[in-house]
Amino acid sequence: MRLVAYGSAWLTGLIRGERGQDLIEYSLLAGFIALGLMAAMAFAVALLTGALESMLTGIGNCVDWNASSCGPF
Repeated sequence: MRLVAYGSAWLTGLIRGERGQDLIEYSLLAGFIALGLMAAMAFAVALLTGALESMLTGIGNCVDWNASSCGPF
């Protein structure tokens, strides 16, 4: 009978206790920050893709000695 009372008290303390709550909160915060960073990176990649393709095309034309489209002007 004593074991049942001890187990019941332990389980009640485990459910109502706040031990480890900070760890859960920090892990959730880190997860939300990671999701925000991934969304920002996806947006930045989508935004910069056109500019990078244009720059690489210009560099490719200059390397191929295509003088008609090579130059900063």
